[in-house]
Amino acid sequence: MVEEQIEDQQATKTRTVTLKTLTLPSVISVGNLAELVHAEPVQLIKQLMRMGVFANVTQAIDFDTASMLARAYGYSAKALTGAGQQGSEELTEEDAAKLQIRPPVVTVLGHVDHGKTSLLDSIRKANVAGGEKGGITQHIGAYQVDYNNQIITLLDTPGHEAFTAMRARGAQVTDIAVLVVAADDGVMPQTIEAIDHIKAAGVPIIVAINKMDLPDADPDKIKRQLSEHALLVEDWGGEVIAVPVSAKTGEGIEDLLESIVVLSEVEELKANPDRSAVGVVIEARTDKSRGVVASLLIQTGTLHQGDNFAVGTIRGRVRALTSDSGRRIKSAGPSQPVEILGLSELPEAGDTLTVVADERAARDLVAERQRSAGARGVTLEDMTSRLSSGSVKELDLILKTDVQGSIDALRQALGQLSTDETKVKLIHASTGTVTESDVLLAVASQAIIVGFNTRTEPGARHMADLEGVDIRLYDIIYRLTEDIEAAMAGLLEPKQEDIVEGKLEIRAVFSIGKGKASAGCYVTDGQVGRGSMARVLRGGKELFDGPIIGLKRFKDDVRQVTNGYECGLTLDGFNEFQEGDVIEAHRLQRVGGGS
Repeated sequence: MVEEQIEDQQATKTRTVTLKTLTLPSVISVGNLAELVHAEPVQLIKQLMRMGVFANVTQAIDFDTASMLARAYGYSAKALTGAGQQGSEELTEEDAAKLQIRPPVVTVLGHVDHGKTSLLDSIRKANVAGGEKGGITQHIGAYQVDYNNQIITLLDTPGHEAFTAMRARGAQVTDIAVLVVAADDGVMPQTIEAIDHIKAAGVPIIVAINKMDLPDADPDKIKRQLSEHALLVEDWGGEVIAVPVSAKTGEGIEDLLESIVVLSEVEELKANPDRSAVGVVIEARTDKSRGVVASLLIQTGTLHQGDNFAVGTIRGRVRALTSDSGRRIKSAGPSQPVEILGLSELPEAGDTLTVVADERAARDLVAERQRSAGARGVTLEDMTSRLSSGSVKELDLILKTDVQGSIDALRQALGQLSTDETKVKLIHASTGTVTESDVLLAVASQAIIVGFNTRTEPGARHMADLEGVDIRLYDIIYRLTEDIEAAMAGLLEPKQEDIVEGKLEIRAVFSIGKGKASAGCYVTDGQVGRGSMARVLRGGKELFDGPIIGLKRFKDDVRQVTNGYECGLTLDGFNEFQEGDVIEAHRLQRVGGGS
């Protein structure tokens, strides 16, 4: 609860108002906010319109806007911290005295043909945790190795997309990234993508220069190419550890593991094993005999058989635990990969698992997560307000173009827009269409995607719409730079397009008491939905424009009425209907810039 002193000007006295605390994510849909503050969505839409913000029920608004709306309904908003926000608050360690050193979690990334899988196999065969010579009996997406009595957890993800997908869902799982580059081939487009995804995650990088057994291996060429992407290795005066290895012969494997151990000691990785467990889903599948099986990585605390939990928006109870070597175990601690049984539905990779006291607590946590769910991306307008308010200092962009020359030209043009106060940062730039991988990176990094002379793949467009990611396509360079410059200066205006969804003709007017009226309408074109905006026209002139608050077919409330049907309609703030008036049901839709 928050108490505030508010001056009542009429009574010339001060009264104390108690505001209830409400935790909000950085972005939230209007509909979800309405549910949290116990208000009708249409009321919030009206408030937003008074603030100059046009949004429908499903559109996302930023924290600053949401907090102002919440205050009007008696709530003091508090920001939910952490990438993606899901589960980040549960990872806060309360008692520093209980923290203990935990094993590092390492992800191996690289170009598809550069030997990532062979390298993982080589490490696994040589160093199975606990000295088990039989190898791993099952694949659970992660496993542990024992190097000189130091446990290392290796995540066996299929690629940087999976690595970023977990980040996009709020799970910063990896402590160290090993980038595999083939000594005979060099840095490839997928390598560059992996580098950019790792940098965006802020994770330390170790480069494994693989295939050193080949006669045309050229590690110096690799180091030179890496330097062109701002990765300067130690023997070139930089800080990036580079280890020559051969997954085929085993050369350099011990040096690589030693480097991981040393880097993890520098990072001082710790967790509290004595608290309730928090973990993250690596992968999940349905087994014919066992039901839903989820692979988890425990991040902090200890997970026990019998624990109640919420994972994402699913409740469950741990029926069984299995280690990476296939053994049934009773508990699993920090940085330990484990398989669990006890879920009724399939969770998604990156979902946060939180252990709670009982089933009721699990139900409450799931309900809270469902209320807080919403678009996780960010729009250029969002960034404009954040930059102008000073809450952020960088505008992160993902750039996709038709040819390499366009990247070079735009990199130079965008670089000139940075000032002492704000900076444009290209977290990834490549040629080709906008892909799902680009959208995932945008969600995880709170970045805007800008494209020049390119297009968006259908799957990427669908994902961007679901996640609230802003994709802006241009065919003229100066229009692209103008929009970015306007965003940096806090001057960018949202671009809105008015979409007429349906037309209605008023054929009767009914009094519904207290000076209010309802219009009996016939839908002549399209459709009309409750919650849409309605424009009242008489003789072609606009009399009123506001939200529809009531829609009926006969005596029944309905959500939508389509062409050729009659309906009763009431508007918020307008009752002066006349027979023959025309009503246009419409909505405002934000459109991207440029092309």
